[in-house]
Amino acid sequence: MPELGSQSRPAAKRLTVLSGPSGVGKSTVVAGIRREHPEVWLSVSVTTRRPRPGEKDGVQYHFVSDEEFDRLVAEGELLEWAQFAGNRYGTPRGPVEERLAAGTPVLLEIELQGARQVRESMPDALHVFLAPPSWEELVRRLTGRGTESDEVIQRRLDVAKVELAAEKEFDTTLVNTSVRDVCADLLALITAPKV
Repeated sequence: MPELGSQSRPAAKRLTVLSGPSGVGKSTVVAGIRREHPEVWLSVSVTTRRPRPGEKDGVQYHFVSDEEFDRLVAEGELLEWAQFAGNRYGTPRGPVEERLAAGTPVLLEIELQGARQVRESMPDALHVFLAPPSWEELVRRLTGRGTESDEVIQRRLDVAKVELAAEKEFDTTLVNTSVRDVCADLLALITAPKV
């Protein structure tokens, strides 16, 4: 039986996890969401990788040393963390919990290993898989970046095969054929009432 007055209260905000293979366009989709809907809070991950050209500390990532990352893990300050393409990435726990407690919709853009950890620790999170239109398109996007060596690209493609096979673990899949359409679909999922 629903509580009295539940019809007039706003829907509880949820944590939405966006994952998918490297090169599928996660960052582009997230940037589109943030540009049009700044009320959706994006968690800024910490990473041990070096910044790419144009990236700023605290904007795309918090860039930290291996020692600082070890400290965050040891002190339980990360909601999830994963090693990917020779670097480590993690989500600071405190800011996510604070935003959710305040009723702010929270979006995490993370890799498969991290998404699995979030599913364990926050089972109410909505997990969205972002898929490429085709394998060939994913290869084209990864090789077209021009920011990584052939060896790194090959590692990313090998990992992408594993990630694509895990699609069934997610609550829903969005195929990135149009950034605009995917942003609209993702926003609808983020703001949909919990069931």
